[in-house]
Amino acid sequence: MKEQLSDTLRVVDWEELPASVREIPAGFNPLDEGVLMKHQRDWLALDKVIKVADKGRRTGITFAEAHDDTLIAASRKSAGGSDIFYIGDTKEKGLEFVGYCAHFAKVITQAQGQGLSGIEEFLFEDQDETGRTRQISAYRIRFASGFKIVALSSRPANIRGLQGIVVIDEAAYHPDVQGVLDAATALLIWGGRIRVISTHNGKSNPFNQLIKDIQNGVYGEDAGVYRVTFDDAVANGLFERVCMMQGKTATEAGKRAWYERIRNAYGPRKAAMREELDAIPRDGTGLAIPGVWIERAMPEVRPVLRLVLDDDFAKKPEEERIAWAADWIQRNLLPLAELLDPQSEHVFGMDFARHRHFSVLLPAALSSTLNRDAPFVIEMANVPTRQQEQILWALIDLLPKFAGGAIDATGPGQTIAEYTGDRYGDGIHQVVLSRKWYGEWMPKFVGAFEDSTITLPRDKSMEADMRAIEMIDGIPMVPHVDRRDMKEPELFRHGDGAIAGALMWFASLHRTIESFGYRPVPKNPTGRNADHRRRRVRVTGGFRRGVL
Repeated sequence: MKEQLSDTLRVVDWEELPASVREIPAGFNPLDEGVLMKHQRDWLALDKVIKVADKGRRTGITFAEAHDDTLIAASRKSAGGSDIFYIGDTKEKGLEFVGYCAHFAKVITQAQGQGLSGIEEFLFEDQDETGRTRQISAYRIRFASGFKIVALSSRPANIRGLQGIVVIDEAAYHPDVQGVLDAATALLIWGGRIRVISTHNGKSNPFNQLIKDIQNGVYGEDAGVYRVTFDDAVANGLFERVCMMQGKTATEAGKRAWYERIRNAYGPRKAAMREELDAIPRDGTGLAIPGVWIERAMPEVRPVLRLVLDDDFAKKPEEERIAWAADWIQRNLLPLAELLDPQSEHVFGMDFARHRHFSVLLPAALSSTLNRDAPFVIEMANVPTRQQEQILWALIDLLPKFAGGAIDATGPGQTIAEYTGDRYGDGIHQVVLSRKWYGEWMPKFVGAFEDSTITLPRDKSMEADMRAIEMIDGIPMVPHVDRRDMKEPELFRHGDGAIAGALMWFASLHRTIESFGYRPVPKNPTGRNADHRRRRVRVTGGFRRGVL
């Protein structure tokens, strides 16, 4: 690994730095007594070759680390000076860290009568174990001591080649957590020191395992863990420090409102709140589908039919509810027939919910390249089961070359799944969701995002549903955590679109209905034609029966 000191691309302008850096008061002196809170001082006082910060968010540990690292880099070797290498989970984190250091360094170097370079952006030449090289964008501050602080924009392949103090920030959120930690511990052979700082990202994450190993003595006396929660930081004066940075006056009433606002922001996501603020890892190990894959699978805005009804609708007479739903289908669903490819087989997945959550209906066309292409999505909240049935059956009758579907038959979904199976035959799969089912079929759905074989409507709620899939003990699942809907804050989602998507994928791999390219008998949206005739349609292994 080589650092090309002559390869400075440019000096970073102050306005490019994150607001958290630019908003530090001009009079903030890192050498003043009491600048750091108690937990920040305790973290810096932990003298270990490997030390891990097990922290809640907003606790200021990274800020304190930048303070200490600036002092170290500005010192002569005889006084403990060393190079500092910061590896964050994003490029922005690296710029923020080096920005903190630059602010502190202005005061420190002036006090010592030393010079200081600006923040330089340069190319860091990284070489992996096979000898292949690549250029990593990096930020650097150089001191008159001869040492430097370098913030790398991405994880180098050869961390072992970094000599000095290596700071790994938000370690639990790196793409290859175990790889980072393994490489970091290997550099100890050459006398390096490691600082691992992170909030949790699930019980099974290697970061949590590292903490357990240190606490169990696996790394001996040279390793230690320091734990600090959001409440610890508040008790140590975090709110007052925030007010000082913002030039505001701290009051008890303001502190209570600020504290409650942060806690309440998590809504019903108690497990997420405990993980992020209280440093208590939850069962999941984080997102199963990277955001870049989800964005790639949502190339354009497509129709999202959303039907949200109030409680009074269910009290209306049955005939009135049937007529209302038929009109809704006529005006909203049937016009979408023009988006359906008549030459492609179609399947669907349905996650059923009657109250509180959304029912999601996700149809998809199977292309010649086996891509599953969803032309639109239907979302229903607080819609009576009979009307959901009307809409579902109207959708099925609309789909060209209908080849099957899968319905969540867990709990209340069993009724609509059974009735739909009676109507359309064996091509309707009645799926009881379980850990075993998730373990077998959800990885295939997740793999579709990696392989770019799925296309979905671009929609905030659908995106949030896909992000809700987490790895839980090695299995991608939707955890039992409610999240407020992006468009209807009074309603909640439980990864409903992701479950519908997985069921759609399941149905696409279990196509039992043969398609013959016929056009169905025209029907009205009530699900029945005028004379209530029955028709017979060939399916694999026999016939299916449909009440028209």
